[in-house]
Amino acid sequence: MMRWMVAPMLVLVSACQLDNDIWAVDPVDEDDEAAGAGEARDDIDVDDMGEDDSADADPQLVAQLQAVVDQQNLSTIDPAPAVSDDLYALGQLLAFDKILSGNGDIACMTCHHPTLASGDARSLSIGAGGSGLGADRVHPTDTRIARHAPALFNLHDLDTLFWDGRVEADRRGLDTPAGGEIDAGMEDTLEYGAVAAQAMFPVTSAAEMRGDAGNELAGYADDDFTEIWAGLMTRLGDIDEYVERFEDAYPGEDFEDMTFAHAANAIGAFEVSAFESDGSPWDRFLAGDTDAMSDAQLRGASLFFGPARCVVCHSGDSLTDENFHNIGLPQIGPGIVDGEDLGREEATGAPQDRFRFRTPPLRNVALTAPYGHAGQFAELEDFIAHYDDPQQSLVTYDASQLEPVLQDQVTDNADEVLATLAPQLRGIDLRGGDVADLVAFMEALTDPAAEDMDDLIPDAVPSGLPVDD
Repeated sequence: MMRWMVAPMLVLVSACQLDNDIWAVDPVDEDDEAAGAGEARDDIDVDDMGEDDSADADPQLVAQLQAVVDQQNLSTIDPAPAVSDDLYALGQLLAFDKILSGNGDIACMTCHHPTLASGDARSLSIGAGGSGLGADRVHPTDTRIARHAPALFNLHDLDTLFWDGRVEADRRGLDTPAGGEIDAGMEDTLEYGAVAAQAMFPVTSAAEMRGDAGNELAGYADDDFTEIWAGLMTRLGDIDEYVERFEDAYPGEDFEDMTFAHAANAIGAFEVSAFESDGSPWDRFLAGDTDAMSDAQLRGASLFFGPARCVVCHSGDSLTDENFHNIGLPQIGPGIVDGEDLGREEATGAPQDRFRFRTPPLRNVALTAPYGHAGQFAELEDFIAHYDDPQQSLVTYDASQLEPVLQDQVTDNADEVLATLAPQLRGIDLRGGDVADLVAFMEALTDPAAEDMDDLIPDAVPSGLPVDD
């Protein structure tokens, strides 16, 4: 079984008392009756920040937020597990080495790049066959994959990965699309849990990394996991430096006895160490620094954990319940099938999971635009304002915020999406100042170290292929 398992704290929200007001935040069963249509709101003005912060935080605002912290037992995030120097170095090289892609044209970090806050700054990623990085990345046929590249911060705190949650870790072990093809020995190797297991799958996808022609792996189906993994290990085994580095990272094991689980585990080890993030103003406030956040950030935090009810879904240290919800976002891009992305249903096959996507973690969220499972919103304030009236936001969605190639790829299925809208969205009432203050709190989740991570990029990789920098 796994030698290490994350068990994130889920905040159980009831009610908190601030200035003699009770802010009730009651969880809603996702299978309850879907929310009814609401009336359009026009009173949100995110440009009116109304901010006049002094050098020291307002004591009343500090006291209000501290009451929330105490009531909900909020705490600083647990540290990432230890990673040996050799395992970190191996994982770093593998994460940046395009040898793991079919045609040597994309690495794991191409879509999760340190200079782009562990994302790619695109609504929908450009996978195999593309060239360039971030906004400069292009594809000869303008092909996009179906979903937005999620950030990598604090993956050690998460047990559920991918937008549809198809990789999960719990007390019973790992649940992945590969099923029994990840045998007990491989699962033991995946000591960093879900994040290590996650790294086994982008390499098998023709759209993401493997390619559909031009290499010895292209003839396999996406679910021919064992064959693809074996082919990648053959590639790595042909490079003497990788053989040496694998055996240094896993003392006492011979490379010839290793599987791709050893590679994925190393990538996961690098990610949990390199993208650990715990130095934000919010972390400092939780640690006792009452002047860590501005007045707007304090107000936003009190709203977030109180009357705005964001915490119903954005709970826990990473501010995600790791559950799945339909929040009424437009469907853009190719989708999974015919312009539609069924979300969690793609993983479970359960109709009740249609259009539900995993609640994203929020640490460093201000750095990781665009927002949504398909990068539907370019600006954070617009994404937050969406929650005030999801129905109106969906039917009046402005596709001009998307890159030109995607602007005519908005699927006309709003009625179908709204039919199963998450009941958690009922009753949210955001005024203009609320949105501005919530944006300010999102900015308080930014760790300054996440703004400059260039030192994570290696100068070269053992394959000799170019490194995206």
